[in-house]
Amino acid sequence: ASPAADPGAVDAINAKIKAQGEKVRELKAAKAEKAQVDAEVKVLLSLKADYKNLTGQDWKPGATKLAPAASTAASTAAVDAINTKIKAQGEKVRELKAAKAEKAQVDAEVKVLLSLKADYKNLTGQDWKPPKTTNEGKKGQKQEQKTGEKPAAANPEAEQLKARIEEQGNKVRELKGSGADKAQVDAQVKQLLVLKEQYKTLTGEDLTAGGGKKGKKEQKKEKEQKKEKEQKKEKDQPKKAAKEAARPEGSMPGPKKVTRLGLEAKKEENLSDWYSQVITKSEMIEYYDVSGCYILRPLSYSIWEKIKDFFDTEIKKMGVDNVYFPIFVSQAALEREKTHIADFAPEVAWVTKSGDTDLAEPIAIRPTSETVMYPAYAKWIKSHRDLPIKYNQWNNVVRWEFKHPQPFLRTREFLWQEGHSAFATKEEADEEVLAILELYARVYEDLMAIPVVRGRKTEKEKFAGGDYTTTVEVYISASGRAIQGGTSHHLGQNFSKMFEIVFEDPEKPGEKKFVYQNSWGITTRTIGVMTMVHGDNRGLVIPPVVARDQVVVIPCGITANLSEEDKNRLMAKCQEYRKVLRDAGVRATDDLRDNYSPGWKFNHWELKGTPIRMEVGPRDMKENQFIAVRRDTGEKLTLSEGKAAEKIRELLDTIQADLYSKAKKEQDDHMVAADTWDDFCSCLDKGMIIQAPFCGAIPCEDKIKKDSARDQDIEPGAPSMGAKGLCIPFKPLKELKPGTKCICEGCDCDAKYYTLFGRSY
Repeated sequence: ASPAADPGAVDAINAKIKAQGEKVRELKAAKAEKAQVDAEVKVLLSLKADYKNLTGQDWKPGATKLAPAASTAASTAAVDAINTKIKAQGEKVRELKAAKAEKAQVDAEVKVLLSLKADYKNLTGQDWKPPKTTNEGKKGQKQEQKTGEKPAAANPEAEQLKARIEEQGNKVRELKGSGADKAQVDAQVKQLLVLKEQYKTLTGEDLTAGGGKKGKKEQKKEKEQKKEKEQKKEKDQPKKAAKEAARPEGSMPGPKKVTRLGLEAKKEENLSDWYSQVITKSEMIEYYDVSGCYILRPLSYSIWEKIKDFFDTEIKKMGVDNVYFPIFVSQAALEREKTHIADFAPEVAWVTKSGDTDLAEPIAIRPTSETVMYPAYAKWIKSHRDLPIKYNQWNNVVRWEFKHPQPFLRTREFLWQEGHSAFATKEEADEEVLAILELYARVYEDLMAIPVVRGRKTEKEKFAGGDYTTTVEVYISASGRAIQGGTSHHLGQNFSKMFEIVFEDPEKPGEKKFVYQNSWGITTRTIGVMTMVHGDNRGLVIPPVVARDQVVVIPCGITANLSEEDKNRLMAKCQEYRKVLRDAGVRATDDLRDNYSPGWKFNHWELKGTPIRMEVGPRDMKENQFIAVRRDTGEKLTLSEGKAAEKIRELLDTIQADLYSKAKKEQDDHMVAADTWDDFCSCLDKGMIIQAPFCGAIPCEDKIKKDSARDQDIEPGAPSMGAKGLCIPFKPLKELKPGTKCICEGCDCDAKYYTLFGRSY
């Protein structure tokens, strides 16, 4: 602390910091608006800065006195007393953890322990550390000299830790011996490593497998083993040199090159790492230096183009026109519809400067375009003859997500289409809502080979400001979670009343009527869903309909004995196959690179998910045939050159159908109906999605989500979560019987419908 610091002033500012910290915590607990919380946090940081200016030290919880002054005044008796309290409290915390007490109880005792340690620091000016042994040290020196081990009585805390480590080690061994699940074993191993780390922190030494520290004999043995390895290495060196000298001229020296081309994480073991690796190693995306934003490379963007081409063609058949509206939204326009924008408010990105000059009014970057487009609709619509208006735009939007971003699935900027239509009657609007939803279902089922559940969103989950929302939901078996695939909303007259979008009633001249509106959208999330549903431990598996390259032709059998003429003929044959397939409407490419082996190319194109690999070698040319390898199953087929185009087209159709069938079976096997809460929770914990009777009330939906949450992560990096209402399926698994009660515990209301619940992205 600064010598000039006034203890009274320090105490005063410390009290203010504590009070302000409490205020911030209360606001967060009450889930106050982010702007209000941020303002109070700013005040708290300002007070902490004042404290540092006054004392020369950062403020820390429990800081009441200036450390140097306190350290000189600290009495031995007071230090010993608080030291004893800390030891006792530490022991209490360890006992609670060992007994697997409730988290709240453990946290409360940990809080007491931290408070005691803070008091110790205030008293001594130093962080509390476990005391080193004194009297017993000399007593154990002889034993230590003989065995390399400190006597067991040297530190009671260390002995207790050692016993816990031994007990945990036995538990791990029992689990491994009984053939328990890998996830269960890994969790216990993790706990064992934590205990060993605590032991090392306490004693400064590693604990060996036997429970003791490494003695001199063990250390000597290790040195001898190391020396033997070095001697063996020296002995093998002449052999290695001779082997290198005997290598054919021009061949690559040294060990085999490790390219790390393939995936290093398994989908079933670590989905998050697998997903991250597959989208980067397959060259779908490149990470960017702005968090939550990603570069879409040709492989992924081509998939989006296939979706765009299909959907654009279909909506134009419905009379929809494409338009483009600005990306910027004025603050006044954005805030016109408070209910609608409430859901987006925390995610809105604002432009506040032009160069070094502050803008007179901040301008938002669109999170969605209702408030951008509807003022124009109000100008353009005057008569019933101006209706319907059906406009769509392909664009990007920005939603500054604060949650953990995942490429394609949850990003701050993404590509989508957003359609906005206006009708004279509700019947026309209702009809379009379902027609668009069916197109979204076809995007998944016909293009991506992914089955969906069609339904209507619950009141809690519907689009803010709309009358109702329809959705297609996708099940991802690898995570046991569902994901929203696309939504079609009926907005009713909510927005037309807000933006004064009216037309003259043809039946009552002079009277105005509000239009009925819809909005609908699908995003690049589709690509992430496809990756997670179909991908495997070799990489992407792309359905043929959306694959950039449906077939890759690879020359094989090129050896040192093959003449240059035969090699050129082989290359020409590969190019001929490519042309024949392209002429037949198959998206084909070839890989004629001479700096990679056929095996490397096989792995490369498997990683990229290309549906069919054609292998062509000199022997195949002589026999007028080729080998076709399916990416989805690995099956190899020998096919005739004369029927190449016909057979390849048939095979592509088969692959598309098989991918859909496999995903449909996964969905059907994991979607169940449950009428009791116990069955609901049991199925949820098995990674299923559940159709359950539901009254439709928002408080019940909140309670279901809260009560079904678990105290462990679903996957690394993801939060623990309960089941949310995914949709009210149009075709439920079973018919609701009269008198069936809501699944929510404590709710006596009759259920209105079966609702699909599940953990969700």
